[in-house]
Amino acid sequence: MALLGIDLGGTKLALGVFNNEGQLLNKKSIPIQQRKGKEVGDLIINSFLELCENDPYAFDSIGMSIPGIYRSKTGTVWAPNIPGWEDYPLLQEFKNIAGGINITIDSDRACCILGEVWQGNAKGCTDAIFLTVGTGIGAGILINGEVFRGANDIAGAIGWMALQKPFEEKYISYGCFEYSSSGDGITRLANEFILQNEGYTGELKKVSPIELSARLVFEAFNNEDELAKQVLNICIENWGMASANLISLFNPEKIIFGGGVFGPAAQLIPQIKKEAAKWAQPVSMKFVEFSTAALKSDAALYGAAYLALKNSTA
Repeated sequence: MALLGIDLGGTKLALGVFNNEGQLLNKKSIPIQQRKGKEVGDLIINSFLELCENDPYAFDSIGMSIPGIYRSKTGTVWAPNIPGWEDYPLLQEFKNIAGGINITIDSDRACCILGEVWQGNAKGCTDAIFLTVGTGIGAGILINGEVFRGANDIAGAIGWMALQKPFEEKYISYGCFEYSSSGDGITRLANEFILQNEGYTGELKKVSPIELSARLVFEAFNNEDELAKQVLNICIENWGMASANLISLFNPEKIIFGGGVFGPAAQLIPQIKKEAAKWAQPVSMKFVEFSTAALKSDAALYGAAYLALKNSTA
């Protein structure tokens, strides 16, 4: 029997068939495009049914990663990047068509750390943190071998970590940390700096605010653009301070950086660690290892399959 991992992101849906040893046997990705509400739920269900066309009950267990909060008590999902998913009944919808197959759902940040524990850079760890930086920012926190979820399944929403004062109204929707240091935050910060710096004539000035992206900021940074350096230096400080706070609170063996930004930001990890060392509890800092995700963009997919394995009925 096989395991099915499903990773729902903000822009795409991925389905992966795994064996019990963690080998990815088959993978399919589908763009979400402009879908919202039940359209996204239907996309998941129809993609599953297409995958199971020959044998709808071929899977022993299914695990699913979602980009937000999974409410384990109600089986519903809050996903801020999917319109209409404020309290979406995902578990019941899937149970209606899954024919009694065991289904487990969790947040993408939890699945990312579980994926790295299973087949990545957190193998053998009992205490580790996956800091995911993409459209938003979150942390999958492993304590004594178990994912820490909090009283209402919201633990790890570190985009709201307070890293500077005074509070500004612009932080309400994103949180202080995420506002300037997520993928979208890098773009926001760059646009703000361009507006504030009338004398700036570098390569980012040639890009319209709508077309500017974190990828272009990193390209400019690699080309020694001064404004891009200013933006990413602030991000380095914020990523370092956030890491320091997590190290001081949880005393992890490893902090693993993943998500779309840590692609191009992987080169900055030595600087992030140096910044973290200024702020973190010094003994805990001495023993923590910083690394990127071994599974890269598939960490949550592997973690979803690991959920399936852990909760297998076989």
